[in-house]
Amino acid sequence: MAAIVTDQFRILNAGNFVDSVSNTSNSYYVFVGLPNPAAAGFGKATNWDTNTPNPRDSLNYTSFVSDNILFGKKVTSANAKRLARRIDWARGTKYEMYRHDYSIDNLSPITGSARLYDANYYAMNSEFKVYVCISNGSSGISTTGNASLDEPTFTDLEPSAAGVSGDGYVWKYLFTVSPSDIIKFDSTEYITLPSDWATTTNAQISAVRDNGNSDVNENQIKKVYIDNQGNGYSNGLGQEVNVIGDGTGAKVILDVVGGKITNTIVSSGGKNYTYGIVDLGSIGASASTKAKLIPIIPPSKGHGHDIYRELGADKVLVYARFDDSTKDFPSNTNFSQIGIVKNPTSIGSTNVFTENQFSALGAIKFTGTPTLGNIAPGDVIFQSVTGGTAKGYVASYDTETKVIKFFQDRSLFLNPTTYDSTDYVGVSTNSKVLNFTSSANVITSNSGFSGSIDTGFTGITTNPTGNKIISLATQFTNGVASREINKGSGDIIYIDNRPEISRNSRQKEDIKIILEF
Repeated sequence: MAAIVTDQFRILNAGNFVDSVSNTSNSYYVFVGLPNPAAAGFGKATNWDTNTPNPRDSLNYTSFVSDNILFGKKVTSANAKRLARRIDWARGTKYEMYRHDYSIDNLSPITGSARLYDANYYAMNSEFKVYVCISNGSSGISTTGNASLDEPTFTDLEPSAAGVSGDGYVWKYLFTVSPSDIIKFDSTEYITLPSDWATTTNAQISAVRDNGNSDVNENQIKKVYIDNQGNGYSNGLGQEVNVIGDGTGAKVILDVVGGKITNTIVSSGGKNYTYGIVDLGSIGASASTKAKLIPIIPPSKGHGHDIYRELGADKVLVYARFDDSTKDFPSNTNFSQIGIVKNPTSIGSTNVFTENQFSALGAIKFTGTPTLGNIAPGDVIFQSVTGGTAKGYVASYDTETKVIKFFQDRSLFLNPTTYDSTDYVGVSTNSKVLNFTSSANVITSNSGFSGSIDTGFTGITTNPTGNKIISLATQFTNGVASREINKGSGDIIYIDNRPEISRNSRQKEDIKIILEF
């Protein structure tokens, strides 16, 4: 049995995701992780930077990703925006008119698209105003229409020509991209759409939206396309006829010259149409060739009433910024994975974590003057504890606060040759995941680091020089701090592997993730 998933399903899912982000019972976070992608181990590769592997869609792989999360930033409703494909207005370009009937059987005439959302039927001008093309001067005689010569700049509610060139274009203003969205979300590929189109009280948006509600103003149909002019119709200018179908109230004024229909102007748009046919009975009694006039049915109730459906918004852009404003985000580390996790839980609890950011790293604070050796992200630290050896990968070391942040990737505990569950000598002790503890306070590393845990330190701030209080962002007890979320908690819904990126205090990472539904 033949079946398809429709465009409207994808648009709906994009909207559902944005609504889920806005729901206060959910917590979505953009995270970065995997600071040592070229190390030997499960899920890693020595040639990671030159041949970055694709992530795997498996429970085992997402658990590995969770092992390696460094820190995350909460996604707010203001940082999850629906997108439309970016089409810029440029003088001399031909744009396709909006039509509800583009399909594999009726390709759009310029781009040859089998669906509306692949056609170039709208444009954004140089002032970031977005317009849908109601007419481009085309007909069954000239199917591709004209080149656009006049840039639309108006914000009128009704469709209008943009200038006086006579290029035949009629545009309908939809919205203007806000300055804040331009700064935060600007893209060469996509247009950021306003949030909450159906409910916002923004005066300009609500005016466009409400004007597009044909249930109220009965102006649904804006264009009747002349596919075939016909022949033998009664001559005359300004002849008004009805549009019949499953809606009511639409009328169109026709010009007939030499027996052919040469022009159509919608005089009343009506409402509730999903299809229509122009009733030419009053002027076509002697027609020798029947005309074909196609009433163009807007999306929803009318142009501008639902821009997500009108512009095919099946993508969402998720934005997060990481800087050095908090010790949750150490700047002296690397990362090579980016992702989104939904509803991680607070450490030691089943409650969903709700803070603005999290650290998924354990931390150890040292006393005295540790021997640094060549400590760097990816080094392995060790501590002899009851039951064996605690092991972890270094994520960062802060020389000012004397704090190591670390994570415990499964690569440290699997078979050291095959990095899987193959049996090996020493498995009974070496594969145990043991916690670092303040009761056995010496920490060493494979790169020469050695230091003693500051077991007398409990708190969240430190004053290493005596004149500057520094927040460590996580709570320490006897020199050791736990991660802020439970390992493996939450649903990882997006993973992106990237060549390794080195952070530093002079840079900020603006991460933009595009989710396509």
